[in-house]
Amino acid sequence: MINMQRLEMFVAVVEAGSFTGAAQTLGLTKAVVSFNIKQLEKELGVSLLTRSTRRVAATDTGDKFYHRCQGLLQDAERVLDDVRSDHLGLSGTLRITTTPEYGAHVVVPALAAFALKHPHLRVQHVSSSKNDDLIAGRFDVAIRLGQLADSNHQARLIDRFAILPVAAPQHLVVQPIETMEQLAEAKWIAHSRLSAPLSWQITTPAGESVLFSARHAAMLMADSAASLLAFTLAGAGVAILPAWLVEDQLIRGELIHVLPDHYFPRQGIYAVYPNTRHLPEKVRAFIDFLERHVAESRSVSQP
Repeated sequence: MINMQRLEMFVAVVEAGSFTGAAQTLGLTKAVVSFNIKQLEKELGVSLLTRSTRRVAATDTGDKFYHRCQGLLQDAERVLDDVRSDHLGLSGTLRITTTPEYGAHVVVPALAAFALKHPHLRVQHVSSSKNDDLIAGRFDVAIRLGQLADSNHQARLIDRFAILPVAAPQHLVVQPIETMEQLAEAKWIAHSRLSAPLSWQITTPAGESVLFSARHAAMLMADSAASLLAFTLAGAGVAILPAWLVEDQLIRGELIHVLPDHYFPRQGIYAVYPNTRHLPEKVRAFIDFLERHVAESRSVSQP
């Protein structure tokens, strides 16, 4: 029978790239980690790692084994967490990744309230503008915005939000935008993940669905909504931004909603989690909690 602790040590060595780094992560001595990895290789009858004076790396066989070990360790942790939760409530670690902006605006307040309800649960929140891999990052849940790409993960729709074309008043003085033709000629600020040319299927005031395309490539690009917002507030051009991100700036008059009678496609907010046979209770409970939190916040903000 394979020792699960040895699997954990092996995963730690691969991720750290050294026995020393793995030992520090696990709170063990280098000698203990090295001995257990040698025993694991002996039990399996294969070489899992290549060793050099500078770095330790997985062999081809070791790399395949590493990915399988990640899944096994996650499944084991979920089962143990559920067993403990029967007696202590939710426990273990809940590891979540979100974009920095939506995380700070919505998810972190929800996590804070959720943690108060479950004092035995440790929460780790990671902000990232990239779609980090759930398995490699050992994330229980990722909150993703926009349109979901195809994947092997499961997803639940939490809510939808509007996206708005906005610009600073000083920019609109120089380049007024009162028609779709003028918007098409605008100086665009865009997220680096958007495909070129920029285009959206919009709904006109008459209720017609038409394809809108910008006539020029984006003049400014960034990899985060916060940077796009900063560019826009500085009067650099027009950007399509989430309504929840710009609501305060619109109220204060720092930004103007361009062509407010034209509607861009609403975007989704999704809780994405690994496709496993056993969904941990802590994951299910948090997704349910977040969904209620978002719905309650929406009802409060609406008149």
